[in-house]
Amino acid sequence: MLTERLNLSCGRLLSHMQLPCCQAYCGIPMHGKEMLIYSVVDIEQKSLLLTGHHGEISAMTFGKGCRPVLLCSASADYIIVWDIALCQKRTGEGKVAAGTVIGTLLGEVVHLSFCFSDERVVACSGATAYVLSSKRQEVISTLTGHVGPLTSAEFCPWDKDILVTTSEDRTFKVWDLKTESVFYQSFVLSASPLLSVFFLEENRHIIIGSTDGQVWCFSLLDDHKCHQVTKIDLQKIEKRHQMLKETVSHQAGVTGKSVVDEVETSKPVLKMALCSSFNDTNKEQKKDNSWLCIGSCDGLYVVNLATSELLTVFYFKDYPKLSITMAGSWSISDGCDNSMVFLVSSLFTPVVVLLELSLCDLRRIWAGGEGFSVFPSSPPVPESPLNAELKKKEPNNPKKKGGKKEQPLVFHSKVKSSGYNSSPRRVMFSPKTNVQKSQSSVKATKNTGLLLRDYPADSSAPTVPRIHIRIANKPVCCLQYSGDGKQILCGLGDNSVLLYKSSLTGNPTVYTGHDKPVSSVSWSLNRQSWLSASEDQTLLIWTHGSPEPAIIMGNSMFSKPIKSAQFYYLDKFLLLASGHSLYLYLYNVDATHDDIKRYQQRSFVKMAKCIPTKSGTDITDLSAINDFFSYIVLVCGSDRSIQVFDMNKGSVASELPDAHSRPVHCITQNKGSMFSTQAPDSYNLFLTSAVTDGVKIWDLRTLRCVRRYENHLNRCHPCSSAISPCGRFIASGSEDKCAYVYDIRSSSYLYKLQKHSETVLSVAFNPATPELLTGTLDGELRLFQSRSGAQLSHDTSAAMQSVPNMTV
Repeated sequence: MLTERLNLSCGRLLSHMQLPCCQAYCGIPMHGKEMLIYSVVDIEQKSLLLTGHHGEISAMTFGKGCRPVLLCSASADYIIVWDIALCQKRTGEGKVAAGTVIGTLLGEVVHLSFCFSDERVVACSGATAYVLSSKRQEVISTLTGHVGPLTSAEFCPWDKDILVTTSEDRTFKVWDLKTESVFYQSFVLSASPLLSVFFLEENRHIIIGSTDGQVWCFSLLDDHKCHQVTKIDLQKIEKRHQMLKETVSHQAGVTGKSVVDEVETSKPVLKMALCSSFNDTNKEQKKDNSWLCIGSCDGLYVVNLATSELLTVFYFKDYPKLSITMAGSWSISDGCDNSMVFLVSSLFTPVVVLLELSLCDLRRIWAGGEGFSVFPSSPPVPESPLNAELKKKEPNNPKKKGGKKEQPLVFHSKVKSSGYNSSPRRVMFSPKTNVQKSQSSVKATKNTGLLLRDYPADSSAPTVPRIHIRIANKPVCCLQYSGDGKQILCGLGDNSVLLYKSSLTGNPTVYTGHDKPVSSVSWSLNRQSWLSASEDQTLLIWTHGSPEPAIIMGNSMFSKPIKSAQFYYLDKFLLLASGHSLYLYLYNVDATHDDIKRYQQRSFVKMAKCIPTKSGTDITDLSAINDFFSYIVLVCGSDRSIQVFDMNKGSVASELPDAHSRPVHCITQNKGSMFSTQAPDSYNLFLTSAVTDGVKIWDLRTLRCVRRYENHLNRCHPCSSAISPCGRFIASGSEDKCAYVYDIRSSSYLYKLQKHSETVLSVAFNPATPELLTGTLDGELRLFQSRSGAQLSHDTSAAMQSVPNMTV
C-alpha cells in the first residue's frame, strides 16, 4: 500500500527536523545551509536549489495556499520566505533565487507554520512563539508563558486571531493574538511532552498528540474554553486491533501471528493529518470524515476519531522494499488522484523518503461486508417462528334440537320500567335558566378527523427543567412512555411499578407483584396492556383497570433472572431474555373472571421459539422494534459481544465480538415514534452503553461503530441511554448527578442537565413532544422541556381515535 516515490540522501541526520511537503513540492536541507526543492508531481523534474542562510537550517514548511506556493525556512540567523514559482523563474533566467527575510536572530527555531491566508508565520524558538509577517521583516506578536520549550504551534482555521501552542511542559495554550493573552491553558495532560497539534475545522476540535502515544480531542467553543471530547492511547487501541484480527482469523480457521512475543515500542505522535481526499467522490460524506492519519516512529496509523478505534496500521517492517525502518519526523499532504504523500526522515540514518498512499486501497481495506436492515425485504419463510399462531378454542355450547327459537314479545331489546318500584317524584317540573352551550359537542366536532400532530423536528433539545418529584427511596430502574406520550411506566427497585400521567401530576397507580427489583417495563402497541419483568424470574402482564396481573409467567419457567422483556412483532409475541437464551412466546390476554373460579386465569401463553446465543453467553439486554414488522432482534452478552438474531430464520445471523471493553448493559434502537418521520436508513442505528466505555452508536447496515460518546461519567452503575424521536439527540445517564444530551452527529455533548440528587440511571424521551424524563438512584424523577419548537398537547385522545389502526 505504501509506495516509495523518492529516496533522498542528506549530508546529516534529519531525524527530528521539520521537513516541508505539500501537494506540489517537497524539500530537504543540503549541506546544512542549502535547500533542494523537488516536484511531487514530476519526480524526474530538476530540483530547485535555494541558498541564503548562513547557519544550519532547523525548520522548513510550505504555505497553505497553492498560488503562489510559499516556503518558509529558519536558521539561527534568518527566517526567510520564498516564492517557489518566482525562484524557479529566476533560476531559469540564470539568476540566483532570493527570498524575503522576515526575522533575524530569533534563536534556534524548531517549528514553523503559516496561517491559512499565508499572511503570517509563527516560529517556535525556546519557550517563545513569534508571530511574523510573511511579506516583510516585522514581529507582530511575541507570546511567552510556557515553562518549557515549545514543540509546535498552529493557527486556527476558523478564527485567524487564535493560535494554539504545545510545549515540553506537557500543556497547551490557546492564545488571543489581538491582546497577546491566553484564552485557555490546559492542565498537565501527560507524563511526556506534547509534540503536535491539529485542527478539525468541521467539528471545531483541537487534536493534541504526545510523545507517549496519547491523543486528546478537545472542543473549542465560542467562549474559547476547551472541553475534552475523547482520548486515545495508540498502544491500547493497537493491541485491541490485533486481538480482534486474531479473533477473526481464528473464526476463519487461519492461524494468526501472536503479538505477545513482539517487542513494544513507543508511539510518539509526530504528525497528524486528516484523510481529506478519502471521500472526494461524495462531497456530502466528506464533511463527516473523521479518519485521522498519525505518523509515528514505526509506521502510519489510521484512526477513526468518531469511534476512537484503530482502522489499520502501515508498519515500515511490512514493506521490506522501503529505505526506512524507523521514522524521526513526518510531513503529510494531499496528493493527486485520491492519494496522500508523506515526507519521512529516518531516525538513525541520513535518509529522507517520499511515500505515497492510495486512499482507494485504504477504502478497500475497511470495506465492510453485507449488513442487515430492520425493514424486511421478503415475507416470512413458511417454517419461520413468526408464522406461529395460537389455536382458538371454540365455545362449547350445546346445540338445541329442532323447534322454533324463543322470540321476544316486544320489538325492542330493552323495555322501559313502569316505575312501580321507584320512589315517588316530589318535584314535577323545574325549568332550566341561563343554559350554557355544552363544550363536549363543540370539541367532538372540532376533533373529528383530526390527524396526528408532527413531532417538531426543528426544536432544540429538552433542557429546561419543568417538574421534579421524589417517588421512592429506591432506584428508578427503568422508564418508558406509552406510544401516544400520555402515560409513563416506572420500574422501581422496591419491586413495584408506577403508572403516571406524562405531566407527572396526580397520584400514580401502583402495581405490585414482584419480589425483586423490576428490570424492564414495556408498553404494548395498542396501549391497552403492559408488562414488567423482574430479577425474581417472573414476568407479569397488566391491563387497564385491574390491580391484578392478567398473565403471570413464573413458577420456575426460567432458571435465571429476566434481564429484558418487551412486546414484539406488532404485539403478536412476547420477547424476553433469560440466561443464554432468547424466548419468543405467543400469548392471549383475557381479563375476564368467573365469579366462582375467580383466581383461575383465562389468559395463557405458549412458547413459539427458544434460541440460544451463539457463544453460550448470558444475555444482558435486548432490543427489537414493535412499531412495525421487523425480523431483527439485537442482543448483547456478558462476553462483551453483540449478536444479531434473525427471527425469520430463528437463528443468530451475525456476532460482533468485543464490542466494548466491558459487557453492554443497555442496548436501544432508533425506533422513532408515530409522531415523527425519519429517513428509512436512520432506523438502522442503535446505541450500546457499557461501564467505563461510554456510549457507542452502530450502523446495522455495516455492523460497525460509527461514533462514540464518552463525556458522561459511568464507572459502576448501569446508566441507560436513549435516542430522541426526531433522531437528532442522544441522552445518557451519568454518575456525576447529571444527564448528558449529545448531538448525534458530534461526539461532544450539547447540554449537561445538572441538579439531580443522585446518579441518573434512566432516561426516556417523550414520543409526542420534546420532553426528556430522567430517573435517579434515589428515586427522583425530573422532566425537561425544549426551549423552542412547537409544543404538543398532552390531550391527543381524539387524534389517536381518528387513526386507530395506524402503525409505522
